[in-house]
Amino acid sequence: MRPPLDPLIQPWDEHNQKLASNVRPGDWRNPDPAPRYNLVVLGAGAGGLVSAVGAAGLGAKVALVEKHLLGGDCLNAGCVPSKAIVRAARAVAAVQQSAEFGVECPGGWTVDFGKVMERMRRLRAGISSHDSATRLSDLGIDVFLGEGAFKDPETIEVDGKKLRFSKAVVATGARAGTPPIPGLTEVPFLTNETLFSLTELPKRFGVIGAGPIGCEMAQSFARFGSEVFLVESDHGVLPREDRDAAEIVRASMARDGVRLLCCGKNLSLTPDSEGTRMQLSSHDRHWSVVVDRLLVATGRVPNVEHLGLEAAGVAFDKRGVKVNDRLQTTNPRIYACGDVCSRFKFTHAADFMARIVIQNALFNGWAKASSLLIPWATYTSPEIAHVGLTENDARAQGIETDTFSLDLRQIDRAILDGETEGFARVHVRKRTDEIVGATIVAAHAGDLISEVTLAMKGKLGLKAIGGTIHPYPTQAEALRKTGDLFNRARLTPFLRKLIGYWLQWQRGD
Repeated sequence: MRPPLDPLIQPWDEHNQKLASNVRPGDWRNPDPAPRYNLVVLGAGAGGLVSAVGAAGLGAKVALVEKHLLGGDCLNAGCVPSKAIVRAARAVAAVQQSAEFGVECPGGWTVDFGKVMERMRRLRAGISSHDSATRLSDLGIDVFLGEGAFKDPETIEVDGKKLRFSKAVVATGARAGTPPIPGLTEVPFLTNETLFSLTELPKRFGVIGAGPIGCEMAQSFARFGSEVFLVESDHGVLPREDRDAAEIVRASMARDGVRLLCCGKNLSLTPDSEGTRMQLSSHDRHWSVVVDRLLVATGRVPNVEHLGLEAAGVAFDKRGVKVNDRLQTTNPRIYACGDVCSRFKFTHAADFMARIVIQNALFNGWAKASSLLIPWATYTSPEIAHVGLTENDARAQGIETDTFSLDLRQIDRAILDGETEGFARVHVRKRTDEIVGATIVAAHAGDLISEVTLAMKGKLGLKAIGGTIHPYPTQAEALRKTGDLFNRARLTPFLRKLIGYWLQWQRGD
């Protein structure tokens, strides 16, 4: 098989060859189009795949168009490869901390970065079979590989073939943004789309942007042994998160060796004989550091160019395709889902938006995107997970809240695991147990947050979580115990006095 020019599929080893054979097979021949499709899906990332597979499973005639790699960002350059890297970095941390558990490594240990990345490529290639062109075709989907664009309000053209549709979905996702940093265009830099092609560990690693991608990769590469400089224009890290939660992650990253240059001002980049020189001011101190590799992780830009949206009568701007609450564009035949139209740029958000599209596009439904309750997690150590409103969000909306927090140092399993950094924090509407939001900081916060999400979705209050028996010992007890805190808060001085009288009467006092 001939090596592709695509930077995502490098190096050209057996694993990336397997990946390419699934998500961009070189011998693929686009089928002859059907006279008309129930649904044509533009983009084969998470939202596009769920739209296509779900509609085909219901018996619809579906075409799926992808100009790049099937599986989109999540499989090829996002969730899948990044979490493989994070897991390897956690293994390094476990070895470093093993002496605390009475486990010695007398022979020493090393990190083989080449094997770390080879493992990632192998696992990614294995997972790619779920999104392969052959599997999708076997499900009854007409798969077209090539650059598709609208030619008129009811036609998409790809590879010289015209696909007429009753309904269509724009699910073209987003790409890494390129910020206007002086000198950026003059130096080599990585994004999440090229990072996972590395085969050698950078001795000095620069990261611009302390959002989820920047923090996850900065901490991981520091654990592998890179000297990491993390630049952020705001104060601290993870600006979207609860500030107490973000501070715990910042401190953990610092212990792992990440040097945070926050409140970074006047950042400029210049080529240097040893790599790339970053110059900036951080907290009134001037920095001039040279890094071997540079990762830019400053946000995502929706893919709206070269789609022929104007010809289809679909309105868009720099934030993406414009949709109503039913995910319908300004052309009522055409819908959109996922990163191309949503501020929630998560795989799971795209998945559930696609389910709304299927209901509304194929069955004239009235499902609303605003009804989606979308949690998220950042997979640093410890993890941060969140759902619903923060205290600041609630205040901005005029919602009065009571907040119940429990520190993991009060949880037996967290103590036994040596994972006491963090807390569970739940916000309820004042004087009720209605949960309006929650933040968890814990080793496996991404798993724990689903209990709160389910409670909110099912309209169960914090009292119900507090009354639910959890196995002992688990870290999920932190959530149950926030319910205990809620119940104690309901025990007003007046109720305490009444209970006291009742108990006195029982004693015969």
